[in-house]
Amino acid sequence: MRRSVTGTRKTVAALFLLPALVLLGALVVYPIGYSVVRSFYDRSGDGFAGVDNYKALFTDAGIRTALKNNVIWVVFAPTVATALGLIFAVLTERVRWGTAFKLVVFMPMAISMLAAGIIFRLVYDQDPDKGVANAVWVGVHDTFVQASAFPKAHPGRDSPLTAHNGGYLTKATVSTGTPVALPLVGVAPDQMPDGAKKAVRAAPDPGRITGTTWQDFTRGKGVGTLGAPDPTELGYAGMRIEAVKDGKVVAATTAADDGTFTLPAAADGARLRLPASNFEEPYNGLDWLGPSLVTPAIIGSYIWMWAGFAMVLIAAGLAGVPRELLEAARVDGANEWQVFRRVTVPLLAPVLAVVTVTLMINVLKVFDLVFIIAPGSSQDDANVLALELYRKGFSENQPGIASAIAVFLLLLVIPVMWFNVRRLRREVRR
Repeated sequence: MRRSVTGTRKTVAALFLLPALVLLGALVVYPIGYSVVRSFYDRSGDGFAGVDNYKALFTDAGIRTALKNNVIWVVFAPTVATALGLIFAVLTERVRWGTAFKLVVFMPMAISMLAAGIIFRLVYDQDPDKGVANAVWVGVHDTFVQASAFPKAHPGRDSPLTAHNGGYLTKATVSTGTPVALPLVGVAPDQMPDGAKKAVRAAPDPGRITGTTWQDFTRGKGVGTLGAPDPTELGYAGMRIEAVKDGKVVAATTAADDGTFTLPAAADGARLRLPASNFEEPYNGLDWLGPSLVTPAIIGSYIWMWAGFAMVLIAAGLAGVPRELLEAARVDGANEWQVFRRVTVPLLAPVLAVVTVTLMINVLKVFDLVFIIAPGSSQDDANVLALELYRKGFSENQPGIASAIAVFLLLLVIPVMWFNVRRLRREVRR
């Protein structure tokens, strides 16, 4: 009776393997074969299209964008994730809390791509009150750049001001000895600067230009006077006022807490301008999910998930590095950077290669994060091949082109998988 190399009868071995072979054929071999055949037929599946579907891979604008983005993914995502994994593995090797740190970094791997996509859709929200990324970015920005306190301020009815280049300009010139009133409306009392005080009418000064800029409003039933400071109204503390003659600024000042301001005699005969800087909208952060940043933003979320995977594999490889080689390098006078660059990294090269190639295979098939994180307005800019396959097959009803994309993706993955398997076998032989 014929037996296998393990001593088992070949018939028995075939029976044990049969269920796995059936599943493999039904779930892998048949779909691949059907996709290859279907890629040569038209939309209906009845007419033979030849290589037209494959030509569309290089002529369709959406597929070309997806291909370009896939190249960006393959170049940057595995490289950065592997580099971070290497840094984390090396730096946490000698610290007590290294295991806890590795646990925290690896924890995102326990989250599905769907959940991670939802998390980062919120992280990248444009509103700083919702999105963590913009909350941090706006906080850093506002630390160095003072935001305007009056973005909604504007002249009311019968105002002496008129719109000018994003700001406001007095309709008439001003003269010394005559106080100037610059009333504005549109800022809620709770949005006024913390230092704002009750507005007061500026006293005349024969040798200077004086005036007041304040939040002018009347309460219900006609309480209060328009065009004059009332006891309940606040001054626009910090409002910048410029005196302009012949298009040139001849003097400038900022309003006091009570809204009063004073300009030198050089402002006599000028028109007063409240520049646009007083009314700029507060900085709202970056448009992380806009056309220009959406792909780097999604790659960032992928790195957050997979840096822990790279770190764990590299840490396992680092544990097998002979310590005597590292100590010998230090004894020979090498500093830590030289030991890392000349000894540690070369010894870890096989592990780094396996991690990088594994991540390359993974990013070639990335779909979930792009589909969930990228909003509809910028999904075309974040498009990748797996997402385009889904869109062509289900949204646009072009199964022939979708099958061609699937075959193309398979052809891209096969060389990378072959390289990875070959390297793993080489390591096993050692």
